[in-house]
Amino acid sequence: MSERTLDVEKDQDRKALFAKVRRVVVKLGTRVLTASGNALNIGIIEQLAADVADLRARGVQVAIVSSGAVGAGMGRLGLVHRPRRLAELQATAAVGQGLMMNAYKLAFRAHDIPVGQVLLTSEDLDNRPRYVNARNTLDQLFRFDAVPIINENDSVAVEELQLSVGENDRLAALVSHLVDADLLVLLTDVDGLFSNDPGRDPDAQLIRFVRGVPEALYERVGAAGSDLGRGGMRTKLRAAEAVTQGGQMALIANGCEYGLGVIMAAANIGTLFVPNERSLRGKALWLAHSRKRGGVVVDNGAVDALSDGKSLLPSGIVHVVGDFEAGELIGIENEKRVEIARGLARFDADDVQKIRGKKTSEIAQILNIGSGAVVIHRDDMVVLNSSKK
Repeated sequence: MSERTLDVEKDQDRKALFAKVRRVVVKLGTRVLTASGNALNIGIIEQLAADVADLRARGVQVAIVSSGAVGAGMGRLGLVHRPRRLAELQATAAVGQGLMMNAYKLAFRAHDIPVGQVLLTSEDLDNRPRYVNARNTLDQLFRFDAVPIINENDSVAVEELQLSVGENDRLAALVSHLVDADLLVLLTDVDGLFSNDPGRDPDAQLIRFVRGVPEALYERVGAAGSDLGRGGMRTKLRAAEAVTQGGQMALIANGCEYGLGVIMAAANIGTLFVPNERSLRGKALWLAHSRKRGGVVVDNGAVDALSDGKSLLPSGIVHVVGDFEAGELIGIENEKRVEIARGLARFDADDVQKIRGKKTSEIAQILNIGSGAVVIHRDDMVVLNSSKK
């Protein structure tokens, strides 16, 4: 591991931060969970179970977001290369999920700890009622003193297997929001975030400490992942950004080299992200990080109104982007196409197209409605970058 570091934090600072942690979400990447031949790395899982048992004895609850279903299925089925066809991927994941959960069950049984499997898709978390249901399920698992084992439901998911990169990184961040975790630990096969690609630049430095996630960091990392895993450092940065926006901490560390227990002992391992002063909570946090279905472009007058806490009216809308239905989450962009807010639309895209730029008094006649000209109400909106005109 490189000893050259940027922004090195002091050990006592990390210890002070971790002393307040009472709930942790740990995400294990495919490269951490699988050994040669795509077999599950049982030793890693057993060590994790031991670490979780120790943390629970100290009053720290842990939820696990586990990748590796496709990789484990490939090993069991004797597949050398990741399948390309959707049906093959889903079948491989179905085989792997069973193997993975059995490994977790046996590892935690040695410590007399029950585990509960929770399979989620993006639709579960991007739909507000389903999101709340998932939250209630996870809360109840904690009340039962069970360890939640959460995974993307790859055996039925379509978009995640075909299109998404690093879906489990995003899932881990959303789970952190769901359970109000104090810390998200992303275990991967690299030491953390570097100043440059350490494989190409021998002078690349490991960044130990980051406050928030500055946009400049994304310029330093690529989006490509390994042959087995689908994620990369960029998706982990997005996850860290989502977590820190919620006032939580995130840590990227080498799960092949270090166990959760060593990390939680506040060893100066990996890259720790801490939040800025401003943080989002509750519904605003969900609005900020769920998937949007389309959007609108607004003028500078609307930008000012939104920054003052006003609702979005049709008069400020310049363009309609994409297709969406009433009730769906959409983005709000300024005329430079910078997203400044998000919210739940009260009209579908066709109706918004009809009323954009119109005065409130004209809306009732255009849409043949009695009242209600607000396109997005302020109670259903989160403002992100209102100052960027």
